[in-house]
Amino acid sequence: MIKHMLSSALIAGFAVGVLVALLQYGFLEKDILLAEDYESGAKVHFQGVTAPAVVAAHDMNAMAEAEVSSLARHALTVLFAGVIYVGYALLIVAAYAVAGQLGYPVPVQTGLLWGLAGFVVFQMAPAMGLQPDLPGTPSADLDARQWWWLGTAVMTAAGLALLAYGRGFAQLAGVGLMAVPHIVGAPELGAFAGVVPPELAGAFAARTLGIGLVAWVVLGGILAWIWAKDAA
Repeated sequence: MIKHMLSSALIAGFAVGVLVALLQYGFLEKDILLAEDYESGAKVHFQGVTAPAVVAAHDMNAMAEAEVSSLARHALTVLFAGVIYVGYALLIVAAYAVAGQLGYPVPVQTGLLWGLAGFVVFQMAPAMGLQPDLPGTPSADLDARQWWWLGTAVMTAAGLALLAYGRGFAQLAGVGLMAVPHIVGAPELGAFAGVVPPELAGAFAARTLGIGLVAWVVLGGILAWIWAKDAA
């Protein structure tokens, strides 16, 4: 059983990690590089205007520097994405194993729903208070944000489980659990002072969540397919 769980998680996790890296390259990398320019002062945003003289001076060197670091950056992106999604995959296959022991099989269609639930638990629900941030975006205390994120993920997972498998009062309790972190509220700064244009930050947050949705649904489906195939 343990060997089966590990092999399933490694295969699905790294496959989805490669997919995420490709999606990030296509949809996020340009936003991240642009935000780094604003963070360093190479570009300046003020009332919707980018300072043209600074941009012209910077862009002459930007392409040469990007060529040098691009390969290493992409390789690290693939590696880190693979490691992260292998970890997520281990959580999902452990849940599949528990569900199987309780008499709830996980076919591919159900696996897609489990992947969607993983997206809600680890990305969508936490993003209601802690949106994905670009470089140059100030944020509240790191420890406070990490604890709020962890509490939100745990309570959302428990709430979804009660909604899916509970009855009556248990389902109401699930809704209440999912609401608690948002009633308490995520840690916030007292004022806004970011250097990145809000349009860029909004696009980055939306694209990050879109990529996360695709990744989680694919991860749940692949794991369910491998799990069912090996069980057969």
